[in-house]
Amino acid sequence: MAHFAKVNQGTVVKVIVAEQEFIDNYVDTSPGEWIKTSYNTYHGVHYVRNEDGSLGEQSEDQSKALRKNFAGLGFTYDIERDAFIPPKPYPSWTLNETTCDWEPPVAHPLGGLYDSNEETQSWDAVESE
Repeated sequence: MAHFAKVNQGTVVKVIVAEQEFIDNYVDTSPGEWIKTSYNTYHGVHYVRNEDGSLGEQSEDQSKALRKNFAGLGFTYDIERDAFIPPKPYPSWTLNETTCDWEPPVAHPLGGLYDSNEETQSWDAVESE
């Protein structure tokens, strides 16, 4: 089984799990195209999943890394980069061309929980309950 993203006008509108044969033979009357995506690819690197589902070690076979990131609803598919790019979280964030993910103007602090403050372009500590 594999994951496929339905892309319509550059935007991911659906993600499914299917066999390649199903995609090849599926008569789809809705606009867009199905593009294979990898559940185990993050920032252009393919990982082996841990038993709890989290990303584990990098795979020995990096040929399995597809399209920079696993596709999600609302992601953009950039045909020239052959990459799925998540929605831009804040106007000041910039696209990292290597990972095809957004980076804040100020690095995220280590440890603790923080919210990005777009107005001050800084991080605000989140108080735990």
